[in-house]
Amino acid sequence: MNEISHFAINADDVPAARAFYEKVFGWRFTAFGPPDFYRIETPSGPGGALQKRRELVEGQSTIGYECTIGVADVDATAAAVTATGGRIVMPRTTIAGVGHLIFFTDPAGNVVGAMEYDAAAE
Repeated sequence: MNEISHFAINADDVPAARAFYEKVFGWRFTAFGPPDFYRIETPSGPGGALQKRRELVEGQSTIGYECTIGVADVDATAAAVTATGGRIVMPRTTIAGVGHLIFFTDPAGNVVGAMEYDAAAE
């Protein structure tokens, strides 16, 4: 726990980004969930996701890789974030069969995800 467990690449042109990563790194992509969302399989196994660019912080397009940290208790993590100067930018969201996710900013303004994995989540 408390290690980076997932990354996501945000792109305006998802097909172009997919072609780029396939050619440069040999990654494979599998459609999953919402439109323009793909799981990435790297040579060492599952690696992350490629998805349509979004705004986790209102008015700011997400640029760069988005990292999520696996945590034991997402609610306790959210409380610790706000108690130590961070800000929740996406409250607890349940992804069925995956777990419970929040996004927050640290005091420096970096956006980070925290996921409590739970295969029984509904």
